[in-house]
Amino acid sequence: MSNHYDQSREREKDQIQKKTMSQQFLTFTVHQEEYGVDIMTVREIKGWSETTRLPNSPDFMRGVMNLRGLIVPIFDLRTRFSFGMTETTTKHVVIILAVGERNIGILVDTVSDILEVKQEQIKPAPAGKTQVDSAFISGLISINERMVVLLDVERLFDTRQLVQEKEQEEQVS
Repeated sequence: MSNHYDQSREREKDQIQKKTMSQQFLTFTVHQEEYGVDIMTVREIKGWSETTRLPNSPDFMRGVMNLRGLIVPIFDLRTRFSFGMTETTTKHVVIILAVGERNIGILVDTVSDILEVKQEQIKPAPAGKTQVDSAFISGLISINERMVVLLDVERLFDTRQLVQEKEQEEQVS
């Protein structure tokens, strides 16, 4: 009896701890919308510089950048989310992220903030049609009259997903 009671208490403690645990997100804007990524995936933030375009790459891949000897693909989130291609200026920013075993860069309009939120403050994405595919959204945070869309970068830049989208794009053309 005591063992069952102990296990039950441990589960309760785990649930309480998960609710009170906080997580940090780097927030940024794309097309006047605010997004966030887990700060633990962020490797570097740098100003925009031109990239080298690769043949047959999807429209949302701006090209590659040499980052201290490491070749990093740069993705235009505005294009990825069907807002059109970013007209880059020196004010645009590239956020270098660790996604699985590789590093990628995302082109964004501005970097906003670092938010620290409790797990219970993260709400699930609503079902239905949104500008950004809900499969790429890990949650929503509402803070001070603003809504931040949390992105699942693992899904957003999954190699199989990117290849599938490229093939579908070619079939339509």
